[in-house]
This record gives sequence, C-alpha cells and structure tokens, in this order.
Amino acid sequence: MKIFVQYQDQFGHWRQYTTKQNERDAFRVASNRASSTGKRHRLVSYDGQLLDLVEP
Repeated sequence: MKIFVQYQDQFGHWRQYTTKQNERDAFRVASNRASSTGKRHRLVSYDGQLLDLVEP
C-alpha cells in the first residue's frame, strides 16, 4: 500500500514530499518534519483517502 506524505505550503496548496510503503514510518516522517518545519503534513492513501493530518 502506497502512502503519500504531503505538506501544506504558505498558499494553502498541498505539495507531495515523499512516498512510503509503511504507515508507521510515514507517520513518523510526517510528525518529525512537521515539528521541524512548522508546516501541516498529511498522509494520503493511493486512492486519495485521507489517513492522518499532522499539526506542528
């Protein structure tokens, strides 16, 4: 199962950061990057379903 890690830029658009195969690893990457950059991140499945939203 592919999981896309995306972040929200200053204009409100969602930009793709990376693709992961493991949901736990994807959440760890998103939460670490959200805390370091101060931007919102989200996990989206291959079919476009929102899995999780990570706030800084």
